[in-house]
Order: sequence, then C-alpha cells, then structure tokens
Amino acid sequence: MVKLGIIGGSGLDDPQILRDAKEIKVDTPYGPPSSALTAGKISGIDTVLLARHGKGHILSPTQINYRANITALKSQGVTHILATTACGSLREDIDRGDFVIPDQFIDFTKHRKNTFHESFEKGIEHPITADPFDAELRKLLYETSTELGFRTHERGTVITIEGPRFSTRAESKMFRMWGADVINMSIATEVCLAIEAGIPYGAVAMSTDYDCWKEDEAIVTWQEILKVFEQNAANVKKLLIRCVEKMV
Repeated sequence: MVKLGIIGGSGLDDPQILRDAKEIKVDTPYGPPSSALTAGKISGIDTVLLARHGKGHILSPTQINYRANITALKSQGVTHILATTACGSLREDIDRGDFVIPDQFIDFTKHRKNTFHESFEKGIEHPITADPFDAELRKLLYETSTELGFRTHERGTVITIEGPRFSTRAESKMFRMWGADVINMSIATEVCLAIEAGIPYGAVAMSTDYDCWKEDEAIVTWQEILKVFEQNAANVKKLLIRCVEKMV
C-alpha cells in the first residue's frame, strides 16, 4: 500500500492540498524534524507533508535536520517521497519556470549530516548512490508534467551547495564545467538519507533564475527567486496531485 511523503520546499509547504488534514508532532533519535508533520489524504492516498525549512521558512539550508526529517517520515510508514525545490539554472535552455526532474547530483556541501552510518560498530555500510533518484518516480513526474503542458526537462544533474549564500561567478562557471545543470541547497542531502532509509525518492526542481554565470543579466535576489517560485506554486501542486492520482 502506498503512503506518500511530500517534502515541500520554498512556497510549497501548503497543507491545503490535503483533505482531512491533521498535525502530528514527532520526535526522533536525531531530534525534532523541521516542523510538525501534516497528515491527510490526496485522492484517497494517505499523505504526509513536511515543510523542509519549517513553517514560515525559518531554517537555513544548513540548519535543517535532514536526518530527523527522513526519520520522521519513515516513522509514519511513508513508502515513497516526492520533493519540491527551487533551483538556479546553469544551462541556457533551462529557463525560468521550467521544471527539471533530476537524475544525478553533485554534493558540494561541507557541514551536513548526510548519513545515518556515522559508525561501523554495527557493521560496515557503504550505500550505493550511482543512480540516486528513483526511476519510477522520475518517470511519473516527467510524464505527468508534460501531460499537463509544463515545460519539463526529463533529466538533469543538480549540484547542492551549502548555502545560505549564493555562488560566486567563479563557482557558478566551475559547476557548469563539472556538468551540473541546476543548483540548489537541499536535494543531495535528502536523497542520500532517503536511500539509506530505503524510501524511493523523486524530486521536481523549478528553475527560478540563472544563478550568476550569465553575465548579461542582473544578479538575482532571494525576493525575486521566491516571486518566480510562488507564481508557479499552483503548477507544482497540480503536478503533485496528478501524480498521486496515478499512484492510486
């Protein structure tokens, strides 16, 4: 039986997408998650919503207790995770408002707890992450998004940086040389932990800007990024709801 976990990024932590919603407070061995969970139903499917940055976006990317978030969802019996995130585009053909369904990541974070296996006292663990994002969830997100008429890129490499600062121009150009297509501050950490927890994970990233490699454009601000994301929030919600309908 499917029980879906949704991790809502910037502007996408709206409990109104759930029917019969109720708040659940959870604690974990790693401490509390970013926020209380919101449990309810979408198209008859039990769904648990978690606000990645906390209610009101109060947590910076590095402050987020990713281990507690994934553990909290697992404690509720979540079988699949769909995540949403804002991202910057590192490619000319990924325009503002485009959706990207990532298939690979580069982890450029420096201060995160990105594993449950800090010790090998109970056995050696080296998680396999060659293809980190679940293929079936990626297919579901891509096909559903294109059916809805949204401009969507079937695959892409996301580089996750520590934040909260944005990249320098030199970094942004370097990430392009490395083969990254979009940039954000959360996804690599989450998917690593979801893999270790045994929960299939898929993500939809919405391009809000061109980072800073594109020198013929003004440097983007957080307020401008959030404005683009909020303008398309309804499309992301529509995509998630339609995906859930197909999982019934």
